[in-house]
Amino acid sequence: MQKETLTDKQGISLIVLFIMGSSLILTTAGAAGKDLWIAIILSILIAIPIVLVQARLLVLFPEKDLYDILELVFGKYIGKGISLLFTWFSFFLGILVLRVFGDFISVTSLLNTPKVIIMFFLCMMCIWGVKTGIETLGKWAEIFVIGAVASILLITLLLFTKMNINNLRPVLYDGASPIIKGTFHALIFPFTQTIIFTTFFSSLKNKSINKVFILGLLIGGAVLFISSITDILVLGSNASERMYFPSHATVILVEIGTIAANFEILITSAFLVGGFIKVSMCLLGACNGVAKIFGFDDYKFLVVPIGLLIISFSHYVHHNIMDKVDFALYIYPPYAFPFQVLLPIIIWIFAERKKKQLSN
Repeated sequence: MQKETLTDKQGISLIVLFIMGSSLILTTAGAAGKDLWIAIILSILIAIPIVLVQARLLVLFPEKDLYDILELVFGKYIGKGISLLFTWFSFFLGILVLRVFGDFISVTSLLNTPKVIIMFFLCMMCIWGVKTGIETLGKWAEIFVIGAVASILLITLLLFTKMNINNLRPVLYDGASPIIKGTFHALIFPFTQTIIFTTFFSSLKNKSINKVFILGLLIGGAVLFISSITDILVLGSNASERMYFPSHATVILVEIGTIAANFEILITSAFLVGGFIKVSMCLLGACNGVAKIFGFDDYKFLVVPIGLLIISFSHYVHHNIMDKVDFALYIYPPYAFPFQVLLPIIIWIFAERKKKQLSN
């Protein structure tokens, strides 16, 4: 298999779009209410050392991905067993994200189109992207990220006159408990989901993996912070919490003559770019995992069948939007915590010991 390489800028762009992904159209840290902005800042600060642990794994073993590292550190059988867990995590996250975007497009744009058709075409784009390889996706991300971030900033500026600072007051009115809960939710969705990148980020051109992970986290976090606080300032926390897609509802309020609809299309395009990258990264992580577990030299022949499985399962993973919201609030955080936080820390501890043994 030909070695694929990424520049630092491409790696950062992929992480930024991945973080933006589904978190821009859903409410993250919504449990914090009007103190959501505090929860997002805290979650970014807490995520920094966790993301550095994720990056450290790749630094310890250059040109190795997480699946290679697991087998090297824990041995063939235990390593493949843990690899299977992370392969499942990547696969299932792809299912969840694809369903989010299927619901989003179905509710906001294509009301009479069967959801499975929408998800089919979305995932086929991702299948095509992953088949072209991570290097091509990185080049596209380098271009897309500029337009996506610029769109968010432009909409924020256009909504400035509709913002009400009183929607953020009083600060800490409900105490610290909602902020703690919101911080945990934002930490899990989306900031530490970057563990996905360790499953294939083995070939950055420059050996500055820490910089790639941290800058990706900070830029993506800043965009998410701006988008989320704009929703609260414009809609208010109560209205924002009642809506399935508050960012889309906020954009509709942009009024510049007759071109408001064009801005809705613009921001929807930015959302879809993030979704395309996020599903593609999950699909890539799952395919690479299956290839490593079974000893295949290349993952690309697995992309179509695994992509079709993601489409099939995404149609049945939730009964309706309310079921999806309940899953995101109450089930996903404790489910994802071991994959995104606990296991990476444990693997890192054992990896440091293994590195010392190999050095001696």
